[in-house]
Amino acid sequence: MTVIRPFQGVRPAKELASSIAALPYDVYNREEAKEVVEQNPLSFLKIDRAETQFPDDADMYSQSVYDRARDTLDSMAADGSFIQDEAKCYYIYALTMDGHTQTGLVGCASIDDYLENRIKKHENTREDKELDRTRHVDTLSAQTGPIFLAYHAVPELNQILDAVKMTLPLYDFTSEDSVRHQVWKIGSHDNIERIAHIFEEVDNIYIADGHHRAASAVKAGLKRRGEFPAYTGDEEFNYFLSVLFPAEELHIYDYNRVVSDLNGYTFDAFLDMVRSGFEVSEPQTEAVRPSQKGEIGLYGNGFWYSLHAKPFLFSEDPVNGLDVSILQNVVLGPLLGIRDPKTDSRIRFVGGIRGLEALAEAVDDAGDGAAFAMYPTSMDELLRVADAGKLMPPKSTWFEPKLRSGLLIHRFERSEHLAT
Repeated sequence: MTVIRPFQGVRPAKELASSIAALPYDVYNREEAKEVVEQNPLSFLKIDRAETQFPDDADMYSQSVYDRARDTLDSMAADGSFIQDEAKCYYIYALTMDGHTQTGLVGCASIDDYLENRIKKHENTREDKELDRTRHVDTLSAQTGPIFLAYHAVPELNQILDAVKMTLPLYDFTSEDSVRHQVWKIGSHDNIERIAHIFEEVDNIYIADGHHRAASAVKAGLKRRGEFPAYTGDEEFNYFLSVLFPAEELHIYDYNRVVSDLNGYTFDAFLDMVRSGFEVSEPQTEAVRPSQKGEIGLYGNGFWYSLHAKPFLFSEDPVNGLDVSILQNVVLGPLLGIRDPKTDSRIRFVGGIRGLEALAEAVDDAGDGAAFAMYPTSMDELLRVADAGKLMPPKSTWFEPKLRSGLLIHRFERSEHLAT
């Protein structure tokens, strides 16, 4: 049994939605975020990344930065940029990219379901990144970035969402990256009751993307529980903003690796060692995009190679059987000495959406090292890892399209500035 609650959404005025909606806060570095806000003063990044409103040398983790985020949200509510729905609702958020549409239900998930592992994880989080978003959520008394959750499709829920999607949306716009964003409100009392009941029959849901946002929302909720020991569990701080998609609709892109050096080996010597676990193709100038599980594209010394894992490397274990695990356990760790990819400065990760050319350019610019183009982790693999209670290696999945922040906000406390 899981709980997904309706909520009184805080959302942009219709004519401002496309300008306010922004990619998640962690997609950008500080310089990039500031440039976005300078080019578009309405961008929600000025709230999600309020350091963009300070000098470049200001401490981005000072309390004054979080206070500015709260004050900016309040001022945008006061001037009508944001409104709040009067009644609790669910919402639909559909994203269309390259002709494929994924349709999510927007509601609030329970921090108790998270703590009791009915909301399953597949990735570790870092405490420093959690602390930043925890302070952001706590200072604003709001979650501004939704958690990307997945569940096994339920035909009855699909029917409800399909019927609502036949009505006029609240928002319908195409962002600068050619993704179409559509939002509908589900205000029917009967539909709200049916949806809540449907999720009561769902045993588990899964974090697809947003592990740090989820952990931070939970920590902020637990902090409020500590401050209000007479809490009943019904308060809004016990729930966090989520968009839930049928797992069958989701697409995972490759998450590739670039290493800055070869641990003292020449490229030819490194390639010879790789042959102990992989069949290695002849060098070629055309980029190698893996076409099947167990294949990895390798770039180095000006050429591409196709690596095919030998049969003895495959495993029935849900984690060790992942291509990213095979690369880590056979190549990155033992050959290149990258034991902890979370902290080793010699490795960086490049989302597949950036293309294979970005990998070759990174290696050529450094003059050494190598790049690895991965076959994407599948949703089935993600669910198997989560169901086994295990964790993937870092940066195993890259989801596209990205949910926009600022389209729907969940506030714990009603702002005196918000109109309905």
